[in-house]
Amino acid sequence: MPDHRFVFVGGLHRSGTTLLGRCLADHPLVSGLSGTGVPADEGQHVQTVYRPAKAYGGPGRFAFSPEAHLTEDSALVGGETRERILTEWRPYWELDSPYLLEKSPPNLIRMRFLQTLFPGALLIVVTRHPIAVSYATQKFRTRAQRFRRRMALRDLLRHWVVAHRIFQEDEPYLENLIVVRFERLIREPDACLRDVYDYLGVEALPTEREIRPTSNERYFERWQEELRSPERAAPLELLRREFGSEVRELGYSLDELDVVADGYARRAVGSRA
Repeated sequence: MPDHRFVFVGGLHRSGTTLLGRCLADHPLVSGLSGTGVPADEGQHVQTVYRPAKAYGGPGRFAFSPEAHLTEDSALVGGETRERILTEWRPYWELDSPYLLEKSPPNLIRMRFLQTLFPGALLIVVTRHPIAVSYATQKFRTRAQRFRRRMALRDLLRHWVVAHRIFQEDEPYLENLIVVRFERLIREPDACLRDVYDYLGVEALPTEREIRPTSNERYFERWQEELRSPERAAPLELLRREFGSEVRELGYSLDELDVVADGYARRAVGSRA
Protein backbone atom coordinates (compact mmCIF):
# COMPACT_ATOMS: atom_id res chain seq x y z
CA MET A 1 0.00 0.00 0.00
CA PRO A 2 2.73 2.45 -1.03
CA ASP A 3 0.52 5.42 -1.95
CA HIS A 4 -1.33 5.72 1.34
CA ARG A 5 -0.64 7.90 4.36
CA PHE A 6 -1.65 6.37 7.67
CA VAL A 7 -3.33 8.44 10.37
CA PHE A 8 -3.62 7.23 13.96
CA VAL A 9 -5.93 8.84 16.52
CA GLY A 10 -5.62 8.12 20.23
CA GLY A 11 -6.73 9.45 23.60
CA LEU A 12 -8.40 8.06 26.69
CA HIS A 13 -11.87 6.57 26.40
CA ARG A 14 -14.54 9.31 26.56
CA SER A 15 -12.02 11.93 25.42
CA GLY A 16 -13.55 12.62 22.01
CA THR A 17 -11.49 10.28 19.84
CA THR A 18 -14.60 8.86 18.18
CA LEU A 19 -15.97 12.32 17.43
CA LEU A 20 -12.71 13.52 15.90
CA GLY A 21 -12.14 10.28 14.01
CA ARG A 22 -15.59 10.41 12.45
CA CYS A 23 -15.26 14.08 11.53
CA LEU A 24 -11.98 13.38 9.75
CA ALA A 25 -13.32 10.25 8.07
CA ASP A 26 -16.13 12.37 6.57
CA HIS A 27 -13.49 14.03 4.39
CA PRO A 28 -13.49 12.59 0.85
CA LEU A 29 -9.72 11.96 1.01
CA VAL A 30 -9.79 10.16 4.36
CA SER A 31 -11.09 6.68 5.07
CA GLY A 32 -11.68 5.40 8.57
CA LEU A 33 -12.32 1.79 9.43
CA SER A 34 -16.03 1.04 9.00
CA GLY A 35 -18.34 -1.94 9.05
CA THR A 36 -16.09 -3.82 11.45
CA GLY A 37 -18.87 -4.90 13.81
CA VAL A 38 -16.75 -3.90 16.83
CA PRO A 39 -17.30 -0.97 19.23
CA ALA A 40 -16.75 2.39 17.51
CA ASP A 41 -14.97 0.62 14.61
CA GLU A 42 -11.75 0.67 16.63
CA GLY A 43 -8.82 -1.03 14.96
CA GLN A 44 -7.59 -2.45 18.26
CA HIS A 45 -10.48 -4.92 18.13
CA VAL A 46 -9.94 -6.17 14.58
CA GLN A 47 -6.28 -7.16 14.74
CA THR A 48 -4.45 -10.03 16.43
CA VAL A 49 -0.95 -8.57 16.82
CA TYR A 50 -1.27 -6.67 20.10
CA ARG A 51 -3.73 -6.89 22.96
CA PRO A 52 -6.62 -4.40 23.11
CA ALA A 53 -7.37 -2.19 26.11
CA LYS A 54 -9.90 -4.65 27.52
CA ALA A 55 -7.09 -7.16 28.08
CA TYR A 56 -5.65 -4.70 30.62
CA GLY A 57 -8.89 -3.85 32.41
CA GLY A 58 -10.50 -1.63 29.79
CA PRO A 59 -11.48 2.04 30.13
CA GLY A 60 -10.00 3.72 33.17
CA ARG A 61 -7.52 0.92 33.81
CA PHE A 62 -5.42 -0.06 30.81
CA ALA A 63 -2.60 2.44 31.31
CA PHE A 64 -1.85 1.00 34.75
CA SER A 65 -0.39 -2.09 33.03
CA PRO A 66 3.20 -1.59 31.84
CA GLU A 67 2.59 -4.21 29.14
CA ALA A 68 -0.03 -1.94 27.52
CA HIS A 69 2.64 0.65 26.70
CA LEU A 70 4.21 -0.18 23.33
CA THR A 71 7.27 1.51 21.82
CA GLU A 72 9.82 0.94 19.08
CA ASP A 73 11.52 -1.52 21.45
CA SER A 74 8.56 -3.89 21.52
CA ALA A 75 9.22 -7.46 20.44
CA LEU A 76 6.18 -7.08 18.19
CA VAL A 77 7.95 -4.65 15.85
CA GLY A 78 8.72 -6.14 12.44
CA GLY A 79 7.76 -6.30 8.81
CA GLU A 80 5.61 -9.36 9.31
CA THR A 81 3.73 -7.56 12.07
CA ARG A 82 2.94 -4.64 9.80
CA GLU A 83 1.67 -6.87 7.02
CA ARG A 84 -0.45 -8.88 9.41
CA ILE A 85 -2.11 -5.75 10.80
CA LEU A 86 -2.70 -4.36 7.32
CA THR A 87 -4.23 -7.64 6.20
CA GLU A 88 -6.67 -7.46 9.09
CA TRP A 89 -7.53 -3.76 8.67
CA ARG A 90 -7.56 -3.55 4.88
CA PRO A 91 -11.11 -4.95 4.36
CA TYR A 92 -12.57 -2.08 6.41
CA TRP A 93 -10.95 0.85 4.58
CA GLU A 94 -11.88 2.47 1.28
CA LEU A 95 -8.55 1.86 -0.39
CA ASP A 96 -9.14 4.52 -3.04
CA SER A 97 -8.63 7.12 -0.29
CA PRO A 98 -5.06 8.42 0.08
CA TYR A 99 -5.39 8.76 3.87
CA LEU A 100 -6.24 5.68 5.93
CA LEU A 101 -7.30 6.43 9.51
CA GLU A 102 -7.37 4.13 12.53
CA LYS A 103 -8.75 5.25 15.87
CA SER A 104 -8.36 3.45 19.20
CA PRO A 105 -8.07 5.00 22.68
CA PRO A 106 -4.95 3.05 23.74
CA ASN A 107 -3.07 4.52 20.77
CA LEU A 108 -2.37 7.27 23.32
CA ILE A 109 0.40 5.11 24.78
CA ARG A 110 1.29 3.24 21.60
CA MET A 111 2.20 5.99 19.16
CA ARG A 112 5.93 5.17 19.22
CA PHE A 113 5.08 1.59 18.28
CA LEU A 114 2.70 2.63 15.51
CA GLN A 115 5.08 5.13 13.91
CA THR A 116 7.78 2.45 13.88
CA LEU A 117 5.50 0.04 12.02
CA PHE A 118 4.18 2.81 9.75
CA PRO A 119 7.01 5.29 9.04
CA GLY A 120 5.71 8.74 8.22
CA ALA A 121 2.37 8.10 9.93
CA LEU A 122 0.44 11.15 11.10
CA LEU A 123 -0.36 10.97 14.82
CA ILE A 124 -3.23 12.75 16.54
CA VAL A 125 -3.88 12.69 20.28
CA VAL A 126 -7.11 14.04 21.78
CA THR A 127 -7.16 15.30 25.37
CA ARG A 128 -10.16 16.20 27.51
CA HIS A 129 -10.53 17.56 31.03
CA PRO A 130 -9.91 14.81 33.61
CA ILE A 131 -13.13 15.58 35.50
CA ALA A 132 -15.24 15.03 32.39
CA VAL A 133 -13.27 11.94 31.36
CA SER A 134 -13.46 10.41 34.83
CA TYR A 135 -17.19 10.91 35.37
CA ALA A 136 -18.00 9.82 31.82
CA THR A 137 -15.86 6.69 32.16
CA GLN A 138 -17.42 5.89 35.52
CA LYS A 139 -20.87 6.14 33.93
CA PHE A 140 -19.83 4.05 30.94
CA ARG A 141 -18.33 1.29 33.06
CA THR A 142 -21.38 1.21 35.32
CA ARG A 143 -23.65 0.71 32.31
CA ALA A 144 -21.46 -1.91 30.61
CA GLN A 145 -22.31 -5.38 31.91
CA ARG A 146 -18.80 -6.70 31.39
CA PHE A 147 -17.49 -4.35 34.08
CA ARG A 148 -18.72 -5.62 37.43
CA ARG A 149 -17.44 -2.96 39.79
CA ARG A 150 -17.99 0.79 39.82
CA MET A 151 -14.62 2.50 39.63
CA ALA A 152 -13.78 5.08 42.27
CA LEU A 153 -13.28 8.63 41.08
CA ARG A 154 -9.80 8.63 42.59
CA ASP A 155 -8.75 5.63 40.49
CA LEU A 156 -10.09 7.26 37.33
CA LEU A 157 -8.29 10.53 37.98
CA ARG A 158 -5.10 8.63 38.73
CA HIS A 159 -5.47 6.69 35.48
CA TRP A 160 -5.90 9.95 33.55
CA VAL A 161 -2.68 11.30 35.06
CA VAL A 162 -0.73 8.07 34.54
CA ALA A 163 -1.81 7.70 30.90
CA HIS A 164 -0.99 11.29 30.01
CA ARG A 165 2.34 11.13 31.82
CA ILE A 166 3.27 8.12 29.68
CA PHE A 167 2.29 10.02 26.55
CA GLN A 168 4.17 13.12 27.70
CA GLU A 169 7.32 11.03 28.11
CA ASP A 170 6.78 9.45 24.68
CA GLU A 171 6.12 12.74 22.92
CA PRO A 172 9.74 13.75 22.21
CA TYR A 173 10.16 10.51 20.24
CA LEU A 174 7.19 11.18 17.98
CA GLU A 175 7.94 12.67 14.57
CA ASN A 176 4.55 13.77 13.23
CA LEU A 177 2.14 14.69 16.01
CA ILE A 178 -0.52 17.17 17.00
CA VAL A 179 -2.55 17.26 20.19
CA VAL A 180 -6.19 18.30 19.84
CA ARG A 181 -8.02 19.73 22.82
CA PHE A 182 -11.55 18.35 23.02
CA GLU A 183 -12.59 21.67 24.54
CA ARG A 184 -11.68 23.55 21.37
CA LEU A 185 -13.12 20.85 19.13
CA ILE A 186 -16.58 21.31 20.66
CA ARG A 187 -16.32 25.10 21.03
CA GLU A 188 -14.87 25.92 17.58
CA PRO A 189 -15.25 22.72 15.54
CA ASP A 190 -14.58 24.13 12.09
CA ALA A 191 -11.58 26.17 13.21
CA CYS A 192 -10.15 23.22 15.13
CA LEU A 193 -10.73 20.84 12.22
CA ARG A 194 -9.16 23.36 9.84
CA ASP A 195 -5.95 23.10 11.87
CA VAL A 196 -6.09 19.32 11.75
CA TYR A 197 -6.77 19.27 8.01
CA ASP A 198 -3.84 21.64 7.52
CA TYR A 199 -1.68 19.19 9.47
CA LEU A 200 -2.87 16.34 7.25
CA GLY A 201 -2.31 18.42 4.13
CA VAL A 202 -5.87 18.29 2.79
CA GLU A 203 -8.45 20.95 2.00
CA ALA A 204 -10.37 22.09 5.07
CA LEU A 205 -14.09 21.32 4.95
CA PRO A 206 -16.74 22.33 7.51
CA THR A 207 -18.26 19.47 9.46
CA GLU A 208 -21.92 18.59 9.08
CA ARG A 209 -21.96 16.69 12.35
CA GLU A 210 -23.89 18.03 15.31
CA ILE A 211 -21.35 18.89 18.00
CA ARG A 212 -22.52 20.01 21.43
CA PRO A 213 -20.39 22.86 22.83
CA THR A 214 -21.63 22.11 26.35
CA SER A 215 -20.46 18.49 26.50
CA ASN A 216 -18.31 19.08 29.60
CA GLU A 217 -20.76 21.20 31.56
CA ARG A 218 -22.82 18.46 33.23
CA TYR A 219 -19.67 16.87 34.57
CA PHE A 220 -18.33 20.18 35.82
CA GLU A 221 -21.69 20.89 37.48
CA ARG A 222 -21.62 17.52 39.18
CA TRP A 223 -18.11 18.17 40.50
CA GLN A 224 -19.16 21.57 41.87
CA GLU A 225 -22.32 20.15 43.43
CA GLU A 226 -20.39 17.41 45.16
CA LEU A 227 -17.86 19.96 46.45
CA ARG A 228 -20.80 21.68 48.16
CA SER A 229 -22.12 18.43 49.60
CA PRO A 230 -21.30 17.77 53.29
CA GLU A 231 -20.79 14.07 52.50
CA ARG A 232 -18.61 14.49 49.39
CA ALA A 233 -16.72 17.74 49.94
CA ALA A 234 -13.92 16.34 52.11
CA PRO A 235 -13.03 13.42 49.77
CA LEU A 236 -13.03 15.72 46.73
CA GLU A 237 -10.82 18.23 48.49
CA LEU A 238 -8.37 15.40 49.08
CA LEU A 239 -8.46 14.59 45.37
CA ARG A 240 -7.78 18.22 44.50
CA ARG A 241 -4.75 18.22 46.75
CA GLU A 242 -3.53 14.84 45.53
CA PHE A 243 -3.87 15.44 41.78
CA GLY A 244 -4.15 19.21 41.40
CA SER A 245 -0.49 19.89 40.72
CA GLU A 246 -0.06 17.08 38.18
CA VAL A 247 -3.27 18.00 36.38
CA ARG A 248 -2.02 21.60 36.06
CA GLU A 249 1.27 20.36 34.63
CA LEU A 250 -0.73 18.43 32.05
CA GLY A 251 -2.65 21.51 30.93
CA TYR A 252 -5.87 21.46 32.96
CA SER A 253 -7.08 22.57 36.39
CA LEU A 254 -9.21 21.03 39.11
CA ASP A 255 -9.95 24.53 40.44
CA GLU A 256 -10.64 26.60 37.32
CA LEU A 257 -12.40 23.98 35.24
CA ASP A 258 -12.69 26.07 32.07
CA VAL A 259 -8.96 26.75 31.83
CA VAL A 260 -7.02 24.84 29.19
CA ALA A 261 -3.39 25.88 29.21
CA ASP A 262 -0.15 25.14 27.41
CA GLY A 263 2.57 23.03 28.96
CA TYR A 264 1.31 19.55 28.17
CA ALA A 265 2.69 18.95 24.69
CA ARG A 266 4.79 20.84 22.18
CA ARG A 267 2.27 20.54 19.40
CA ALA A 268 -1.13 21.31 20.90
CA VAL A 269 -4.12 22.59 18.95
CA GLY A 270 -6.65 24.50 21.03
CA SER A 271 -4.98 25.77 24.20
CA ARG A 272 -5.75 29.07 25.83
CA ALA A 273 -4.59 30.77 29.01
